[in-house]
Amino acid sequence: MVLIVADDLGWGDLGCYGQRKWRTPHLDALAERGARFTDFYVAQPVCSASRAAILTGCYPNRVGIQGALVPSSLHGLAASETTLAEVARSRGYATACIGKWHLGWQPQFLPTRQGFDEFFGIPYSNDMWPGHPENPKDWPALPLFEGERVIEFVEDQSEFTARYTARAVDFIERSVAQRRNFFVYLAHPMPHAPLFASSSFRGRSGAGLYGDVIEELDASLGAIDAALERLGVADDTLIVFTSDNGPWLSYGEHAGDTGGLREGKGTTFEGGVRVPFIARWPGRIRAGTVVSEPAMTIDLLPTIARALDAPLPPLPIDGCDITALLTGEPGARSPHDALLFHYHAGHLEALRAGRWKLHLPHSYRTLREGERARDGVPVEYDYGARIELSLFDLEDDPGETRNVAAEHPALVERLCALAERAVQELGDGSRGLRGSAVRAADVAD
Repeated sequence: MVLIVADDLGWGDLGCYGQRKWRTPHLDALAERGARFTDFYVAQPVCSASRAAILTGCYPNRVGIQGALVPSSLHGLAASETTLAEVARSRGYATACIGKWHLGWQPQFLPTRQGFDEFFGIPYSNDMWPGHPENPKDWPALPLFEGERVIEFVEDQSEFTARYTARAVDFIERSVAQRRNFFVYLAHPMPHAPLFASSSFRGRSGAGLYGDVIEELDASLGAIDAALERLGVADDTLIVFTSDNGPWLSYGEHAGDTGGLREGKGTTFEGGVRVPFIARWPGRIRAGTVVSEPAMTIDLLPTIARALDAPLPPLPIDGCDITALLTGEPGARSPHDALLFHYHAGHLEALRAGRWKLHLPHSYRTLREGERARDGVPVEYDYGARIELSLFDLEDDPGETRNVAAEHPALVERLCALAERAVQELGDGSRGLRGSAVRAADVAD
């Protein structure tokens, strides 16, 4: 199994999702030979919380990880949580975490304490670094870990994608030589700002540095796929490619493409939470499968556990088995009553049920009209924007432009009840929905 997670990659950044400025032939081929989801989501539109959901099958509220941990953070993912790596290792798999971790940097929180045999990478985001050329801050030196030991402090990030790809290939080669099944979690730091591409790719795309970075990520997938073929295990390997959230729009041309979806990273609008998702699994997933049913990264753990005939974690999880969607079973539907989107200290801001997206009243950040970053130097967000209770039909209006709540009062009431149940189980920061029942007449258009 190879799980590849890009950082801040937009829903519209790949050719198979409509991108034409740069080329992604390997990822496009992966979609042609497997399944591509059009409506796939992260549980929270920011780094640490999203990764906690990917690895545990839980909403971040359940496991106590919110937002993005920083170098001064003293907490991380609890040892009591069961990760994908622990599920795989329970079935005899060799496991490796390569790239960005971002779930706690102290020894007790590192990947080697969370089911991974090996860790080679950085403990948090690549911008948490004094060398950030566009947005310098007083961060400590960025450490590169080998296992639980710091082996260097990063001075140049241009070889990150190449180094992590080479390490992934090396781990696969060693596992095959030892006749062991393997699980590789390759969490690329790119295309999170600041952007870096190796000398072989810089200027290659003809679409600026962001395009160069994406083309190198695509080549990384190609190198891994080629290694699987060379080693004779491609037909026995599940490959999954996705992103941790949408693009960091304040970086302008150094940010990705939402494909026309509203807003981006750090918001619960579609541009922040809907991400690419491609999976190839020869003999299990039919080539060319396109899935429009909504699903989420929390579904990876229970789906993989079923594939491995491994038990689910002893603690409750929130994900569902989406094997039927992946394999294209006729009439397969999303197993979720609703998918939940939390942000801002764990507040529940929105939920999706079928074709419908309900936003609860909340403030959000947005770019000021006409303001755009230049040369990758970010602009400030406007944090004063606000949305009131709103319902969107994502099949007709994926850009979330027309509030139809007044036209569907019974549906709004049902979705508000689902939200209330979620708050009762998962919490909602310092705010609760209890005592603030919403009537159709109160809905703002």
